Amino acid sequence: MDLLNNFREIVIEKPGDKIIKQIKELISSGQLKPGDKLPSERMLSERFGVGRTYVRDAIRKLEFYGILKTLPQSGTVVAGFGIAALEGLISDVLELEGNDFHALVETRVLLEVNSARFAAMRRSNQDIVSIANALTDYENAVSAGKDTVECDLLFHLKIAEASKNPVLKSLMLIVTPDILTYFKENNVCGGERPVSALDEHYQILDFIEKRSPDEAADAMRHHLSDILNFSVKNNKTNDESDDAEKKVS
Repeated sequence: MDLLNNFREIVIEKPGDKIIKQIKELISSGQLKPGDKLPSERMLSERFGVGRTYVRDAIRKLEFYGILKTLPQSGTVVAGFGIAALEGLISDVLELEGNDFHALVETRVLLEVNSARFAAMRRSNQDIVSIANALTDYENAVSAGKDTVECDLLFHLKIAEASKNPVLKSLMLIVTPDILTYFKENNVCGGERPVSALDEHYQILDFIEKRSPDEAADAMRHHLSDILNFSVKNNKTNDESDDAEKKVS
């Protein structure tokens, strides 16, 4: 047996991951409780000895996952998560492996297709306004040539809210942020994709507004088909690389 197989690659932790772990430990130990307010980004940055960007990114990721929440004029506070659920959730956030990307995307498609279906069945007039406002923000970002990833997430989350199923939205908040991080790092949604996605967004909104659940679900499935196909190719490439390494070793 090749002894080299007994050694594992050393992964250097990012400052943001270390911040997330510290916050997790403080919540798990009871030093931070639901409703407790975190110090300001500036104070945390000075205490951690890192730039404010790292602090902001860590807080934003924990907000995406519902572990922290920012209240108007009150700052960032700890959400009411159970400790057991929190332990498992943050472990998933920090220990996600590259080959799990396809599974994440596959899960996202299942969630979003049903989210669009339920939104078309249950949406209120205010939901349509909220989705349309998010879509306007996305369109403005496309027109300005800015990064559209976060505006895209907001559009999809507004649809999830319109589904009137809070579990659907919570599950989306769990799987989506790591997908978006991967997109940013690998420029998956670059080029003309934001422009074509804009038309698809309008089509999804149109079917939701018309209360056409099957059409809304199909439109969402079509919208996410490119991402799903990309993840399939990415997963296949990773598997082939693993096989090649095994043959070499």
